[in-house]
Amino acid sequence: MLHEAAWRGELPGDVARRALANLEASPIRPRSPARLAERAWAIADRLGWAKTYDAEYLALAQLLGEPIATVDRGLRNAAERLGLSLIDL
Repeated sequence: MLHEAAWRGELPGDVARRALANLEASPIRPRSPARLAERAWAIADRLGWAKTYDAEYLALAQLLGEPIATVDRGLRNAAERLGLSLIDL
């Protein structure tokens, strides 16, 4: 998303790169639980989505038992349909 924002001119390139460097230096580490792809596939089927990209985010929240943080209205609606908790942003 940082690259896209810089590419669209919504964020200066140096600011986006600095944000990426800060993110990579943070204690946040990627995690891919077992069955993530399978769960995302099931969610995409349930919601009638052709792609699993957004479904992977929802599946990850389900598998980790964590709330969803997004400003994307469609993703928020999907999370609510699945009974996931949402973080108010």
